[in-house]
Amino acid sequence: MARKDLLKGLLSASTEPDVARPPAPPPRMTKGAIGAVGQSIADLRSRSVLEIPADLIDSAGLQDRLDDDAEGVSALAESMRVYGQQVPVLLRHSPVTEGRYEVVYGRRRVAALRLAGLPVKAMLRDLTDRDLMIAQGQENALRKDLSFVEKANFARQMRDMGFDRAVICDALAVDKTVISRMLTVADGVPLPLLQAIGAAPSIGRDRWLALVERLRDRDPDTLPALARGETSDERFESVFRKLAQPRPKPPAPEEEVLAIAGLGHALRKGDTTVLTLQRGVAKGFDDWLIRNISALHLQFLIETEE
Repeated sequence: MARKDLLKGLLSASTEPDVARPPAPPPRMTKGAIGAVGQSIADLRSRSVLEIPADLIDSAGLQDRLDDDAEGVSALAESMRVYGQQVPVLLRHSPVTEGRYEVVYGRRRVAALRLAGLPVKAMLRDLTDRDLMIAQGQENALRKDLSFVEKANFARQMRDMGFDRAVICDALAVDKTVISRMLTVADGVPLPLLQAIGAAPSIGRDRWLALVERLRDRDPDTLPALARGETSDERFESVFRKLAQPRPKPPAPEEEVLAIAGLGHALRKGDTTVLTLQRGVAKGFDDWLIRNISALHLQFLIETEE
């Protein structure tokens, strides 16, 4: 009977959700067959799906979305009320507050379930901050609804937190070349402009790289105002189109023409002065001036210093 009870416990731990109750700490490991059974129980519990009140769950990790999709969350909450939660989220124990949890991925589902007043079905893992970033990044890499620029912004945040390229590559499941292009976009588009545009789901890598080229030497404070449109794709197109317009040319410097005692004239334009002498009138003065201009300039410096 004891063996049957043990198997029954293993099956219930792996298939039935625990309501508002975190998993028990792993059993103390011992050697031999008993230790192997204890390890199996711990593994099954770590893979079990729990039900946790949404108000005990805090956000964690990096910002992966650029748009605040309030309507989408509301629609998802209504779907959860009707059909329930089909896919569990991933949580970890809060490292700062006992009895609370942090969401690794599944933020929209947690927000929708909180709005619907329903508990959250979740898997619970013990993760370090580094493990959290990698898990969040890998989940983001597989999501078709996360746009290129949102993944690029995620890579930038990881880089700014001190993670090296190899870890960022592992998190997003891409190679170093793709990460370099992502960071080129994330660094080349000022964050206020990126937030003004939004996710732009239809805009791919090449268009974002082209926008970076058009942003060179632009005043970043004036850029967010260029993002006009109902959707983020329209706002991107608005910025892209306006930056394609030729830049206004600076006004040409004023010209001043001075006569030189009947020998010719001097043209002053900006920082430049051009002397024009008529050879027939000057009768060799131009050649003499060229030979002696250094001495004349030295005499000028001596006189002006006095």
